[in-house]
This record gives sequence, structure tokens and C-alpha cells, in this order.
Amino acid sequence: MTTTDEALRFLATEGSGEVSGLLARAKQPLALLVLAHGAGADMRHEFMADVSAALVERGLSVLRYQFPYTEQGKRRPDPQPRLVATVRAAVAEGVRVAEGLPVLAGGKSLGGRMSSHAAADGGLPQARGLVFFGFPLHPADDVGTKRAEHLPKVAQPMLFLQGTRDELAELSLIQQVVDGLGPRARIHVVDDANHSFAVRKTRGHDPAAVIPGLADATVVWARELLGTRPGETT
Repeated sequence: MTTTDEALRFLATEGSGEVSGLLARAKQPLALLVLAHGAGADMRHEFMADVSAALVERGLSVLRYQFPYTEQGKRRPDPQPRLVATVRAAVAEGVRVAEGLPVLAGGKSLGGRMSSHAAADGGLPQARGLVFFGFPLHPADDVGTKRAEHLPKVAQPMLFLQGTRDELAELSLIQQVVDGLGPRARIHVVDDANHSFAVRKTRGHDPAAVIPGLADATVVWARELLGTRPGETT
């Protein structure tokens, strides 16, 4: 999957300077998704590139971006306040380049969790909804729901895309969290997928179908949220 990406830069925070972004525009976009990467990758990671391309093919423009630590070539994530501030700056940049389209926010793993913190703090009023590709509910060796305690403060609708083998989100627990959030939250479960959304061919699963399935679920949710039908724009 490939798309033509427009490179851009914007100020993340005063202390950390500018970061890079990649904007991929759909031909007839229904919205723009501002998409943050996970802790161990960057915006050019294969998953980020592939899911972005699949979303664009289905009518959702995507703005991927770096956190300051990945922009600087570091591996250790920035402190949470800097990550959250960068999410806010990225969404503001998304609004600027969206040209009047509705804006959604979210990310893969850490990127999604930081987007949820930005929204819970009231810092993402421009975002119509949040999308989490593998919400990291807990560390692999410390199962629990503490990382979800702020989610009731998120006013926007939320979509959780989770694998049944996700080592950072035990399925029964993430389902419990989503159920507790009421009608504004929805979960899409990928059978046999781990936190990276890898599935096992030996169990009869098709790895090539995972990204299209994630994109399909995201676009269906976005259309329902925004009140559009296939072929329509907002």
C-alpha cells in the first residue's frame, strides 16, 4: 500500500521545537485523522504507513507525525506532559490542513493513549472522535486497568481496535473498560492479533487481511459518527 505524502513541520512545544509530519489526502475525504505513533516506532513504521494508506484508500485523510523524541532520533519516550502537548499541537495542525473537514485524533498504542489524555484534559475540542489502534491498557507484566482511569473524562466518541492476543490489553479487561464508558465507546476485536496486530498463519489467519479490516472498521465508525454514507462528504 502506498500513498503520496506531503511533508510538513509544526511546533510541538516551545522547549522541544518543531517536529515532522506526513499528510496523505484522500480523493474525496470524509474527515482527517491525526495519527500518533507507538512508543517503539515512529511515523514511518510499516504499520503506520500501511494503515494510513488503507484509510486514505477508503476516504479518510491521515496526518501522521513525530513526537519530539523520535524527531531527535531517541528511543526513550518524552515525559507525558510533552507527549500530550505534542498531540494538541498536531491536532491544531490537522485543523489547519484539513480545509474545513471534520478532524479525528488517535494513534497506535502510546500515541492513542496520549491522545486520550489530551482529550480528557479538555485539550482537544476540535477532535470529533478518538481512534485507538491497540490501546495499551497495562504493562505486559502488570495486568490492570489503571491506565483507563482518565477515560471517563473523555467527552468524544471512542473506537478501540484490539487484538485477542494483545499482551498490553487483556481482552476481558479492555472489554470491561469499553462497556463502562457507555454508548460513546465501541470496540472492534481482531481475532488472534497481538499488540502489533500480527496474526498466526498456523492458526488459519491471513496477515494481509488485518490492515484492511482495521481500516474498514475505522471508516465505518467514522461515517456513522459524522452522519455520512459511502460516496458522500461532510
